[in-house]
Amino acid sequence: MNSTWMRVSRPLPTIAGRRALPHSFWPASRQAIISKKHYVSRLFERRYGYATNRSLPALEDWLHVSDEVAEAVAENKPLVALESTIYTHGALSRGLPLEHEEIVRNLGGVPAIVAIVDGVPTVGVTGQEMIRVVETGDAVKVSRREVSYLVGMGMSGHAMNGGTTISATMLLARLAGIRILGTGGLGGVHNGGEASMDVSADLTELGRTRVAVVSSGCKGFLDISRTLEYLETQGCLVSTFSDGRLGRIEFPAFWARESGIKSPSSITTDMEAASIILAQERLGIESGMLFANPIPEQFAVPSEEMRAAINKAVSEANEQGYVGSTNTPFILKRLKELCGHKVVTANRELVKSNITRATGIAVELSRLMAYEPRPASSGVRSGSGSDSSRAPLRSNVVVDPQADVLVAGGVAVDLSCDYNKSKTDDGSPKFHTSNSAFISQSIGGVGHNVALAAHRSSSQLRVKLCSIVGDDVAGSAVIASLRKSGLDTKHIQKLNSADYPDARTAQYVAVNDGSGNLVMAMADMGIFLLHSFPDQWRSIIASTNPKWLVVDGNWSAETIRDWIRMGTDHNVKIAFEPVSVEKSKRLFAPEAGVSNLSLMPRASIDLASPNIHELAAMYQAAKENGYFDCHEWFEVIDTFGMRGARDRFVRLTSAELTDAGVPVQCVKLLPYIPTLLTKLGPDGVLYTTILGRDDTRLTDRDADKYILGRAPPDHPTIGGLYMRLFPRAETIEQLVSVNGAGDTFLGVLVSGLSQGGDIERLIDVAQKGAVMTIKSAHTVSPELHQLEECLARALV
Repeated sequence: MNSTWMRVSRPLPTIAGRRALPHSFWPASRQAIISKKHYVSRLFERRYGYATNRSLPALEDWLHVSDEVAEAVAENKPLVALESTIYTHGALSRGLPLEHEEIVRNLGGVPAIVAIVDGVPTVGVTGQEMIRVVETGDAVKVSRREVSYLVGMGMSGHAMNGGTTISATMLLARLAGIRILGTGGLGGVHNGGEASMDVSADLTELGRTRVAVVSSGCKGFLDISRTLEYLETQGCLVSTFSDGRLGRIEFPAFWARESGIKSPSSITTDMEAASIILAQERLGIESGMLFANPIPEQFAVPSEEMRAAINKAVSEANEQGYVGSTNTPFILKRLKELCGHKVVTANRELVKSNITRATGIAVELSRLMAYEPRPASSGVRSGSGSDSSRAPLRSNVVVDPQADVLVAGGVAVDLSCDYNKSKTDDGSPKFHTSNSAFISQSIGGVGHNVALAAHRSSSQLRVKLCSIVGDDVAGSAVIASLRKSGLDTKHIQKLNSADYPDARTAQYVAVNDGSGNLVMAMADMGIFLLHSFPDQWRSIIASTNPKWLVVDGNWSAETIRDWIRMGTDHNVKIAFEPVSVEKSKRLFAPEAGVSNLSLMPRASIDLASPNIHELAAMYQAAKENGYFDCHEWFEVIDTFGMRGARDRFVRLTSAELTDAGVPVQCVKLLPYIPTLLTKLGPDGVLYTTILGRDDTRLTDRDADKYILGRAPPDHPTIGGLYMRLFPRAETIEQLVSVNGAGDTFLGVLVSGLSQGGDIERLIDVAQKGAVMTIKSAHTVSPELHQLEECLARALV
């Protein structure tokens, strides 16, 4: 045992409210000990419904489990254990425990940081308490072998703090009834380990403790091949998430997605992992499981660079005599020096990715267990038999509730500057000088506006907004405003300033003329371009299971495609809101570097709602970047028989719109977006859609005048092309501001669609909502609740 850390001790302090063994063994009379014992037993009995054995020390006297964790175990809530050595002995930021807690909570789980706090093994250390432990600077590294040492020293009056490794965290998590652990990288067999026997205790723990560990494999300077062989001998399942890859994939090597060593098996979804965990438990197999989650691709360090740095660091460690417990810290320090900040960034991001993945698995496992027929049980058992980790199950498990609408988009602080026109001028602000104006502040952003409009237009609708803000005053204002408006803030991620110094909450400044029309705007939306968390967002889609996913154009082209792909993977209907002329082009960005955009009959996007200028920009981007050059696109277009269609375009729209190219642009984009609602301002909305072969409008006399073209009778999926111009809902006498009007239109529309409404009945209702916002000083009218009856009449 390492004598250095054995000497680190101090007198045991009093910890208010901590019910754990060392207090029971302070110098005291026998009566005092018995009183303490009865107190603990009564607490345990009140929580779990039965008493502990009062003649012998119970586990609850030796292991402190927080109230939140104990309740989560008892009620089958999704629980994720977090090891603490990454906080006590890692080189990442001080606020990491709080950030990791927030990730788990945002995804519907309960975090359980595991550590030794003042000599007490604790499951459910709060983030703030963990920071306090880290700041003492004297926490020791605790594997399985050191747990009893620290507890025993605490009993004798020399309490110590300890950061638990994977092995110690597994041990204590299992005793508390937690099944899943999210961490960074697993320990392994060191190079030359066949001679030195330098094998991590993590591996033997996986052979005897039934906890599922989610990690990014193990570090590349370990002997990965022998590590996997050792785990096979220990009876530990090893399975790697395929992450979209086909065939037999490789086991990840921490900073690198691939190690050159094939994974023993692979899985694709959180549900598969959860099913394996449940099967392992029900079969009474006592070994653990390792689910390897490759580092997100954008944060991986290039394999050649990593390999060269590892070889150099390992060589230096051998030359300078760093062996045993000093080997890994030396190599990690040298890798940081050799590769720079990218290693630190990769380390931080892979841990977050693994915690996100672990929470997704925990949510799925909680669901599986909630609906699994099981005999009634009470209490948390902690014996060594096959039932030892089975927690009592209840049917009213609380996980992230399903959503009707999930909006993934921008939220921002909006400043509206309305020109204060005089009687003598033309009502337009003057350039190159200051102008008198009415300036108001509100919370906006296209994603926020769409979500708020959907929320306000239907009291029964379950709407969730997924976005990101900075750790600044504006970010706090955004979250406070969202809560006040009744929107769920669970999926609004605040990026802490220590790890994301460039993350500023988005802000938008609109300058309007004296009539309320937009003259120009300035937008600081960089946060949405610079930051992306697809693993976390994938879990949100899986846990909320929305009917509609609305994606706005504030994200980068790559992130927009990520959202679309994740939505289609979960069979969610997807609407795209372009946001602006420039941002609308991102949907049709050059294909290099982004995932493919599918066409009919399995188009990636179901609906888009551009204005006339955004439509033109989308069309031009698609044309310039080759989206109209593929065989599949020509096949769909040829189906419509559009030669000589100008007269039909004029008849269905107008000569002005036809000359502006609007109908043609709509038709050419339809193979990628089979329903387009083009907002024409005071001229209404142009509805263009591809009809399926069984659509009743193909045989409806009233609908026949809107049929632009019919497909051949033998076409397997397409029936025809439909175009209808909806005039404006009403003439607006007093325009206050057009800001948010288009967002309101889409929010109300999707609100109705998610409830089964007919789109042609809903368009006028959505236009009424837009008019309400135009007449309001708010970016989304507070009066949208008045539309609830109109929406109900539009439902099929």
